[in-house]
Amino acid sequence: MEGSPALTLSSPKAHLPFGLLSSSSPSSSSSLRRTGVAGFPSRPSRCRVMLSSPRNSPLVPAVVAAEAAEVALEDPMSSVRDFSGKIDKSGRFCSPRAARELALLVAYAACLEGSDPVRLFDKRVNAKRFPGYDFDKAKLLEYDHMSFGGAPINAGTEEEAEDLLLRNERESAVEAEVLSAPPKLVYNRFVLRIARDILEAVSDRWNQHVAIINKIIPQNWKDEPAARIIELCILHLAMAEVTVIGTRHQIVINEAVDLAKRFCDGGAPRIINGCLRTFVKDQVTDGAAKQ
Repeated sequence: MEGSPALTLSSPKAHLPFGLLSSSSPSSSSSLRRTGVAGFPSRPSRCRVMLSSPRNSPLVPAVVAAEAAEVALEDPMSSVRDFSGKIDKSGRFCSPRAARELALLVAYAACLEGSDPVRLFDKRVNAKRFPGYDFDKAKLLEYDHMSFGGAPINAGTEEEAEDLLLRNERESAVEAEVLSAPPKLVYNRFVLRIARDILEAVSDRWNQHVAIINKIIPQNWKDEPAARIIELCILHLAMAEVTVIGTRHQIVINEAVDLAKRFCDGGAPRIINGCLRTFVKDQVTDGAAKQ
């Protein structure tokens, strides 16, 4: 990435610059997020298992089976978490959370490819399946949209730590299978339409939001944008959904923070929350000034 121009998206209407200068630091290319299947981001390791046995004190990387369900999106303050509303009668994802996740994964892949996100979305949705391809829809019930990070936990024995590692491997395998499957097999028409609408909004407002994002993000994100592609995509998606689609900003911010918890490292959820609240506050102030 050293010496390269700004990250770009291609559009049939115009050339959409990613808007943040690529870092000239040699570390920027090495810090680019690892990509998983089909160009999707691999989520960060969400917790560590600490063996409390005096014989073994090393930290073993693992993941705990996290909260097993999805927040009711229409009520971001709701604490009810279950699988109701996650899968429709056709056995496909049907929630707005799935649509936002899909839109994020496509936007991220589009940035890596330098392609238009809407075109890439259409290409993936309309792609022909390989002969003999068979997708196990039961995997959708195992997939967890609310699988977030957590603090290190204590495993009392090596057997318990190994069990957690195996659960992590199974969960990662499910995610890989779901995210690499043809979208029409995974998401219903409602979800596909919402995801496409969000990506169209992102494309339409890209240039305007680039300027705003440059003002509200931390300096270290500006210095190494190649290491923050997924975080910047989350900001673009959220800002476009608020300004173009008109979703209540409380819901959008809550969803953006959850996406950051799922796919980003470190303090990204807190930073994204602060950036979006600043954005919404400025929007309200600008709107009042124009009246």
